[in-house]
Amino acid sequence: MKKVSITLLAILAVILVGCSGSDTYRGSWKATDSKGAKFELFFDAKNFTVKDSSGKSEKYDYSQNSVEIENSVATYGIQLGDGRGYQINFPNADNETLGLIKDENGNPIYTISRKDYIKYEDIYKL
Repeated sequence: MKKVSITLLAILAVILVGCSGSDTYRGSWKATDSKGAKFELFFDAKNFTVKDSSGKSEKYDYSQNSVEIENSVATYGIQLGDGRGYQINFPNADNETLGLIKDENGNPIYTISRKDYIKYEDIYKL
């Protein structure tokens, strides 16, 4: 009985932690969309903010709903409060400071970097 209780408690802890965003993508990002517009993103545990170049910002609630690691390339799935789903992908296995945010169909929405505004082509050049 004690083993069952410990197992259930461990599963509950994993579920609760799994809903909040990963430490990998939490924090500030410089983002560029496909048209070259620049944004600043800030990911917190359960919400993120998108601020455009004019200073206008919007806040979105989200929960992390998946983690996929294939060939050391990490992709995190998030679902917004309104039902939309996105993927945060780090295509360079040894560099989690550059990434892509994609829609549910895999189309890139933003390129993200911790340091600089970058273009889509720059992700794969480095």
